Amino acid sequence: MSIHKQKLSGVFAPVNTPFKNDDLQLDDLRFNLKKYQKSPLKGYLALGSNGEFKSLSEDEQLKILQVFAEEKGEKTVMVGTARESTKHTIRMSNLAAGMGFEYVSILTPHYFAKQMDTAKLVAYYTRIADNIQVPLLIYNAPGFAGGVNLSVDAVLELAQHENIVGMKDTSPTGPGRFLCRLEKNTDFYILAGSVSYFYATLHLGAYGGVISLANFVPGACCELYDLFTQGKYGLAQKLGFKLQVLSDFISGKYGVAGVKAAMNLKGLKGGEPRHPLLPLTEKEIDVIKTALQNAGL
Repeated sequence: MSIHKQKLSGVFAPVNTPFKNDDLQLDDLRFNLKKYQKSPLKGYLALGSNGEFKSLSEDEQLKILQVFAEEKGEKTVMVGTARESTKHTIRMSNLAAGMGFEYVSILTPHYFAKQMDTAKLVAYYTRIADNIQVPLLIYNAPGFAGGVNLSVDAVLELAQHENIVGMKDTSPTGPGRFLCRLEKNTDFYILAGSVSYFYATLHLGAYGGVISLANFVPGACCELYDLFTQGKYGLAQKLGFKLQVLSDFISGKYGVAGVKAAMNLKGLKGGEPRHPLLPLTEKEIDVIKTALQNAGL
């Protein structure tokens, strides 16, 4: 079995960054990671969209990564290292590599979205992969990247690079369009970026998922994956529908603030989002509490 297949098969939590009054709460992050360490999660995505990485200074990002380095245990950790320039993405990726993290996850550049065609995106990822000391996973998330959406041709070409080992796809259509064209023996591992199509894309050949709900119901997300791998498709599908409904009421409706509120209700330390995002109102928190109760979670 490929080492990457072993490390990337399963459920990952895109870990939230706790704040209070806009200040970073590193002790709360450490508390959450200690809790997750006891869960069946395969690992974490540090400094992803749920981690509000765009709202963090580089100094804050490095402080967060130090906590992950100290608390990751046997979990696999991917680190979001994307910058708008290739040069600075390489620099940040090598900093993460130097801290001992296994993978970097790199969002498409998007400030100059109209210029980000297939040729430029292939050149961006290729130059980074050629110059970093850690394997790279592409992060395709047009909703967070000015609408920039990698083409199938771009991904098929990048999948041939020995240092580009996979992709997290959070596009509205899901990773099915890539999975159906990818050669089965390619050492390239696609992860679903949403619970909405997690179950379906496992059938298409996805190796796991980076699921926002895993921040507050990691056990249920991992159970869905385990049921699938055991061939219990009816039970997996039923659980997948339940988690999709839950997602619609929480992360789908309220985004990061909703996930944090659910974490707080579940005994974790979600804290607050960083401004300009706002914490939920008591009425909105009641909606999330009802959704968790209705899901039996």
